[in-house]
Amino acid sequence: MNLQLGIAPIVSLLAGILILVMPRLLNYIVAIYLIVIGLLGLFGGNLNLR
Repeated sequence: MNLQLGIAPIVSLLAGILILVMPRLLNYIVAIYLIVIGLLGLFGGNLNLR
């Protein structure tokens, strides 16, 4: 059995859990997520969004 995970599902799962636990973090989590995705896109990171 081969299990492949991309970085986006893992990050979004962790962000969702943090938002449920501490809703005040929503703005920071979204901002950090967008910055990380943007930097990976600009610098050619191999990002699997599926």
